[in-house]
Amino acid sequence: MNTNAEIKKNYQFIKFKKLVIVSILIGFLSAFLGIVLKNATEYYEAIFFHRASTNSLFFIVFPVFGFSIIFFLRQYLFKKKENKGIKEIFESVDSKTKNLPSYKIPSHFINGLLTVVSGGSTGIEVSTVVATATIGAVAQRKHNMFRQYKTELICAGIAAGITVLFSSPIAGILFSLEVISKKLTRAFILTTVIAVSIASALSYLLHEEPLFTVNITTWHLKAAPYFILLGVLAAIYSVYLTRCVLFFKSRFSKISEPYYKIILGSAILSVSFFLFPQLYGEGYHAIKTVLLDSNDTVLTLSLALTFFGITLLKPIATSASLAAGGDGGVFAPSLFVGAFLGILLALLLNKYLNANVIPLNFMIIGMAAVLSASIHAPFTAIFLVCGLTNDYTLFLPILVVCLISKYTAKLLYPFTVYTYSPSLAK
Repeated sequence: MNTNAEIKKNYQFIKFKKLVIVSILIGFLSAFLGIVLKNATEYYEAIFFHRASTNSLFFIVFPVFGFSIIFFLRQYLFKKKENKGIKEIFESVDSKTKNLPSYKIPSHFINGLLTVVSGGSTGIEVSTVVATATIGAVAQRKHNMFRQYKTELICAGIAAGITVLFSSPIAGILFSLEVISKKLTRAFILTTVIAVSIASALSYLLHEEPLFTVNITTWHLKAAPYFILLGVLAAIYSVYLTRCVLFFKSRFSKISEPYYKIILGSAILSVSFFLFPQLYGEGYHAIKTVLLDSNDTVLTLSLALTFFGITLLKPIATSASLAAGGDGGVFAPSLFVGAFLGILLALLLNKYLNANVIPLNFMIIGMAAVLSASIHAPFTAIFLVCGLTNDYTLFLPILVVCLISKYTAKLLYPFTVYTYSPSLAK
């Protein structure tokens, strides 16, 4: 009996040790991939956007060029298989037989980079999530001992990727839990905590900075009713974004010729860029510009129309980017729409109701609220946005507004772009 007990104990120790080692490896590889993709995208997107800003012809050329390359890579290099985004992860986690093939790592990396750099009005977050999930999936297939930890190792890769993208290890863990795993196990805690620790250490060593630099000083309780209003509006806009993406994908799926999809999607993007250049790519460059001057911005009719037009067209531009074959999701578009929705509401309240609210606060809360409603993950949104800004001053109002936006959105439309399927909608 003692011998059997000792054998079992030794086996458990060996399994624990190997699980720790593989979690470290997954954390490092996923974080490295995320950092390289983030910095490469920011660098080349800035170059392409500057070129297009000086010659508007490139607003037409770049989307056609980018989506065409993605199509040919998909046809001749990546086994003629389309990227399904996070749904691929759900299918893998829910099945004992389906796995994320290793080619998903370069496929999502390259396609995500090309999509955003060429103007695709989405972000690299989903590309990073699927690529890092694949790192975890490949690792668990390398040893029979890890077969039972398939979900945990996939989540470890995802958590590390989210950590480096948004400078928030807590957001990485919560996203893996709220959206992917939906169950908390000891193995989940062990693998994700190790992976995000490695990712955080790598980010620190490479001097990765938060995406947005802001100076939030305070918030006022008198603004609470307006925060609630922002939560409801964020829910409505998130449903609009979700329905737009699903509608465009449905309509584009009926077009049999791939190049017609590319031309139509690129045409929609080109028109959007001519109207509002801020819609080019992820849009973080536009958010940074508005954030810097948010509290000094004076509302005029033209500015109000610009902000309204941007919030109205962003979901359409995002949907066209994805339907035309681009790689991406709703993370960046949600943050973008939330920022412009928040500042527009704050400026309207100050001008017409003399509310004296702080526009910067509404921008930050709006970003979290729309993201929370779009992916039905309020706690991920809270820590993600706080990590993005490296400031937790608004934690309490963000918490309240994110919960309001999520449950209002679920009441209006129970699906996200990740959970929708035609059979469930019937």
